[in-house]
Amino acid sequence: MSPTPHSNDPRDNAGEFVLGKDGKPLVDRYGRPIRRRPAERPVQRPAAPPEPRSFERLERPAQRPAPHRVEPGHTVFEPRPAEYEPRRAPQHPPRTPQRPPQSKPAREEQPMPVQISKRREKRPRARRQAKRPGCGTILALIVVLAIASVFITDARLSRINALPDEQIAGTAGTNWLLVGSDSRTGLSEKDVERLGTGGDIGTTRTDTIMLLHLPLRGKATLVSIPRDSYVPVPGYGYDKINAAFAIGGPELLVQTVEQNTGVHVDRYAEIGMGGLAGVVDAVGGVEICVAEPIDDPLANINLQPGCQKMDGATALGYVRTRATAQGDLDRVGRQREFLGALVSRVFSPAVLLNPFRVGRLLWVAPTLLTVGSGDHVWNLARIAFALRSGLEAETVPIGGFADTEVGNVVLWDDAGAEALFSDLR
Repeated sequence: MSPTPHSNDPRDNAGEFVLGKDGKPLVDRYGRPIRRRPAERPVQRPAAPPEPRSFERLERPAQRPAPHRVEPGHTVFEPRPAEYEPRRAPQHPPRTPQRPPQSKPAREEQPMPVQISKRREKRPRARRQAKRPGCGTILALIVVLAIASVFITDARLSRINALPDEQIAGTAGTNWLLVGSDSRTGLSEKDVERLGTGGDIGTTRTDTIMLLHLPLRGKATLVSIPRDSYVPVPGYGYDKINAAFAIGGPELLVQTVEQNTGVHVDRYAEIGMGGLAGVVDAVGGVEICVAEPIDDPLANINLQPGCQKMDGATALGYVRTRATAQGDLDRVGRQREFLGALVSRVFSPAVLLNPFRVGRLLWVAPTLLTVGSGDHVWNLARIAFALRSGLEAETVPIGGFADTEVGNVVLWDDAGAEALFSDLR
């Protein structure tokens, strides 16, 4: 008898369920009858996959287990349908493991370790080079020698008390009194003959008197004072201005210059005949352009017009001679010319770049110069730089000449002299 299709009694549909030994449907743990599985369809095998590589693993498709008969009295757990099975992650064939990059090549790519290694290699070389004197060391050595030379030269200067106890009030700038004396002190008979400096050795007067004004700003002014200027000498009346030096030395000369010019003297420098010739010879001579022929047996010179190089003896005769038309007035012009030529020679490469000439100059000059007690080499350097950079050259205005009890003298133009010196105060 065929079961009724839509009957709710399990016995009526017994053909659809799994039956036990007693002929009743088996139930699961929830009390529900267990249905029979539909008839299995023939399994269709898929096409054979290509030959796998030797290193690949071939996965076979999972086969569903065949249904089995459940004995009555046993509980059967029905497996989940295939569509609910969890998907497995696709399995790829194992790859040949790649060796990670080694640390050594990575270190080679980084510049820092390479630089460090190079520096370490160069350190010994750098240390060896440090032992050799470089440009900085040589320059430092030159500076040290220059400073030492300056102090040695300063210590060898001759100093005297040139400034009087009583002076006029201070004026603007710095004022130097530059004196060239006719002193023969220290000269041998051979030197006197060579230099043409005959005369009374016991009398010391000044052949050159110059007042150098160094302002705070602007050009310096060099004023030549004729040695035969007829002026009042403090305590001795009227006399030639160079007589003050013979009477009272530098102090009386400074006092005389201050009272007649109204300019305060700050510093003093003096050079003798032998000193002037020695400085010229130390620098290898000076070049001077002679304007007119000069023949003076007393100065031991015979010069022709034109530019020429003079040694110490010739240069000394050139600045001392009065064998020209205007005598002493021409001489003060030649003295300024010679002073400028000497400074140019000292600063020339032929002297500065010659260590033998520089050394000789620094050794000879200090013994030939006499300065005030408070003066130093660096103070004298201001004079050289002022002459080098250019200055205003003046001569005290002359009012005329006169014959007096002291001989032929030079008279100042009082108005012109006052105007000149007022600019320096």
